[in-house]
Amino acid sequence: MIRAVVFDVGECLVDETREYGTWADWLGVPRHTFHAMFGAVVAQGRDYREVFQEFQPGFDLYEQREKRAAAGQPESFGEEDLYDDVRPTFAQLRADGLWLGIAGNQTIRAGKILRELFTDDVDLIGTSDDWGASKPDPEFFRRVAEVVPYGAEEILYVGDRVDNDLRPAVAASMHTALVHRGPWATIQWHSEEAEKLPTFRVESLLELSPLIKQFNEQGR
Repeated sequence: MIRAVVFDVGECLVDETREYGTWADWLGVPRHTFHAMFGAVVAQGRDYREVFQEFQPGFDLYEQREKRAAAGQPESFGEEDLYDDVRPTFAQLRADGLWLGIAGNQTIRAGKILRELFTDDVDLIGTSDDWGASKPDPEFFRRVAEVVPYGAEEILYVGDRVDNDLRPAVAASMHTALVHRGPWATIQWHSEEAEKLPTFRVESLLELSPLIKQFNEQGR
């Protein structure tokens, strides 16, 4: 039985197009050039943070985040950056009686924004900065399992990446769903792992409710 659904943040709930555009502006490079390099780095299976190194060797992402904040240009996202299916999906899963959580590689600042956006929508919001562990570190998923009031085998973790989301979540005995959007899912979608590893593959989060109901009925 799936009793809890935990969502990744970037490119699962939040469309990061605007935010990465602001990083291009901060670096002083054309947005289309930044996005092209981003896609190349992802396609090569490299850490996305290496994109910044390509334009500015020695770039420290945490340090630059603080500099942006001090300059009045902090990383930010809001209601307008949520994918259209997020709110109705949360409402439907709530109506289905499922426990809901959000857990991703996010800063303390991003965690505050998430808590403001989803005050009454989810049971828990946790970030890598809160926990001192980042995906795909197994410790991150151990923390998820600790805070969810059900067994790991009763948790569905929803994300857009095979490497950061599905693979470590499956290793932690969780069910997984891969949502087909954003650069990682677009590039990884036809890989063997993306086709065989997840419990569900969805084009929209709205598909989750009926799929979970069907899964749970089969398990009764």
